[in-house]
Amino acid sequence: MKIKKPSLTFWQIFNMNVGFLGIQYSFGLQQTAINPIFLYLGAPEEMLPILNIAGPVTGLIIQPIIGAMSDKTWSPKWGRRKPYFLIGAIIGSICLFAFPTSPVLWFAVGLLWILDVGNNMAMEPYRAFVGDKLPEKQLSLGYQMQSLFVGAGILLANGSIVLFQYLFGGESVEVAGEIPKWLYYSFYIGGMLSIATILWSVLKTPEIPPSDEELAEINHDKSQPFSVRVAKPFKEIGSAIKEMPSFMWKIGAVYLFQWYALFIYWQYITPLFKLTMGYSTSEAASQSAQMSLTYNIVTMVVALALVPLTLKYGGKKVYAYSLVGTALALFTIPFITDSLLVLAPMVLFGIGWAAMMGIPYTMVSKVVPQERRGVYMGILNMMIVIPMGIETLTFGPIYKYLLGGSAINAILFAGGFFVIAALLAMRLNVKKASAEAVSE
Repeated sequence: MKIKKPSLTFWQIFNMNVGFLGIQYSFGLQQTAINPIFLYLGAPEEMLPILNIAGPVTGLIIQPIIGAMSDKTWSPKWGRRKPYFLIGAIIGSICLFAFPTSPVLWFAVGLLWILDVGNNMAMEPYRAFVGDKLPEKQLSLGYQMQSLFVGAGILLANGSIVLFQYLFGGESVEVAGEIPKWLYYSFYIGGMLSIATILWSVLKTPEIPPSDEELAEINHDKSQPFSVRVAKPFKEIGSAIKEMPSFMWKIGAVYLFQWYALFIYWQYITPLFKLTMGYSTSEAASQSAQMSLTYNIVTMVVALALVPLTLKYGGKKVYAYSLVGTALALFTIPFITDSLLVLAPMVLFGIGWAAMMGIPYTMVSKVVPQERRGVYMGILNMMIVIPMGIETLTFGPIYKYLLGGSAINAILFAGGFFVIAALLAMRLNVKKASAEAVSE
């Protein structure tokens, strides 16, 4: 029996999503600060993709398993999804406090693996959490609110990097094999934010109890032998993939090019500024943070504005055009050598990022069965990390041998992939789901 969900107020939806701020602050540091740390500790540029393989691998393993497990979890005190993103936030906080003290490259790489486990454990059930709580008419607002907090978290992370580099990094001399002290502060703030914002949402937002049928199934699973319970998430994932709506296969094709391109951008924007502007690693990292700061300010501004646009024109068109704008931004950036003017293309990038972080989740939430939303959100996130994994394994040789070891060519290559993603996005027509009929 389907549970009728009450409509929530704006501030209830706001409080529900506050925890995403801390999770995305951590991801913001990963996007902007982790690769400079690898460079500080002596990593060659062509090794950056493979050193980032932790994110795709942990996402591929952790997210669908946690999604399937959270579908079959219920605690009267803690709820269904909240125990998972609370534990994930604690793991992430510990790693953020430890990260800037990494003495050598292998230590930083190992910490990235653990940090990604925590972040992915928190991320996946959070996506399902929003779908669990909101009626269909509020799904777009819920996921675009989440997109707003994506922008806010990454904005704060990058704003802190810019601020602390300006205040404490200007006169410091870079020492090979050593992470500059000014970078420590951003990670310490992230460690505190990660746990504090998650606790806010956990304490402010009660979860909807499962129906009697769902509760009976959950209790039945708890009574099974340990070996059966361990195998259950894997069987659930396999079953869900076999029965997956065709829409999700189509969005997987978009994601293949979109997320491959995004990973290239995050890895090579700092080397790009060392090349185009003659910056040191610290100066280039600060400029990269300013780029991220700019596009996430735009994301915050436009995230909720996309809600009426998607209702009027359809998610497919808004999403596809936003991807085209992101491509234009990447085609422009390598040819601008002014540190202020180069921020202008990030307006288009920010609109694209807002669309990427909200519209696909709204679409998928409409076409999958409510009782399997957790596992399908996990599978959707598999579609993010698989392209990232492919990028980490393939782009190093592409960068070195086909693109001439040029960060300029790398960013242009990423722009081309966004064009392909936009063309594929025009195929995303939301049709009837097995549980309910929806229209775009």
